[in-house]
Amino acid sequence: MSAEQLTVAVIGAGGKMGMRVSRNLQKSSHTVFYSENSPAGQERVRAEGREITATDDAVKSADVVILAVPDTVLGIVSEGVVPQMKAGAILLTLDPAAAYAGLLAKRDDVVQAVAHPCHPSVFLERTTKEEWADSFGGQGAPQNVVAAIDDDAPSTTRDVAEAVIRTIYAPVIDVHWVTVKQLAILEPTLVETVACMIGTLLNEALHETVHTAGVPEEAAKAMLFGHVQIALTNALRGSNPFSEACEIAIQYGKDTIIKDDWKKIFDDSELDGVIAKMLKLDAVKR
Repeated sequence: MSAEQLTVAVIGAGGKMGMRVSRNLQKSSHTVFYSENSPAGQERVRAEGREITATDDAVKSADVVILAVPDTVLGIVSEGVVPQMKAGAILLTLDPAAAYAGLLAKRDDVVQAVAHPCHPSVFLERTTKEEWADSFGGQGAPQNVVAAIDDDAPSTTRDVAEAVIRTIYAPVIDVHWVTVKQLAILEPTLVETVACMIGTLLNEALHETVHTAGVPEEAAKAMLFGHVQIALTNALRGSNPFSEACEIAIQYGKDTIIKDDWKKIFDDSELDGVIAKMLKLDAVKR
């Protein structure tokens, strides 16, 4: 198969991620089949000028099958899809949790890959309105992608997977290849357990500042939003050192808010536990 002209099937094309990846695939030179079961999802797909194909028909000739369905049903959906895929095809999922937990149906002659978008960096130098408007990625702002593929996958197959990954998440700066476990450490542990949690903590702190301490909301937002930029560039890029007084306040915050053993989130058992909760499983069985 040629990476420039592929047949791609999107399963779950009417969902949130299905719609995102389908819009970029629709603009590509690839032949694309869109499958969606729910009536509301089918309506969304057709509203953007794409036709619905039954899953069985969409999958059988596809070089790459993208499962854009919720994590909790990836296992059962893969059980119906994988037996119908042609030999040498790629099953591409968009989140590492199900692959890490071993929930995806396997076949010796079907390659498994997973690719997750990094979203546009907070340090991205945006120069156009389209780039500023695209906070999620996949539209105007360039982003990186982190991906994993079966260890024994031929290099040509990996090239095909990367071609589709660069299309569905376009514009893409680079695709960083890691293992499935490393991708699972990145998400959920690094970016959801830590980064997204801190984002919600900031929102709670803003609420307390306004509604408990009585600071005018616009003043509080102005101070917080500007200082988030400084905090990130100083802490992550070393742009400028924090002042001595700020370092004292930072240490007070760590001592007061963070548990001493918080780094246990990087232990395998903790990763298994949080992924089991996310997938609504009793336990991860790898």
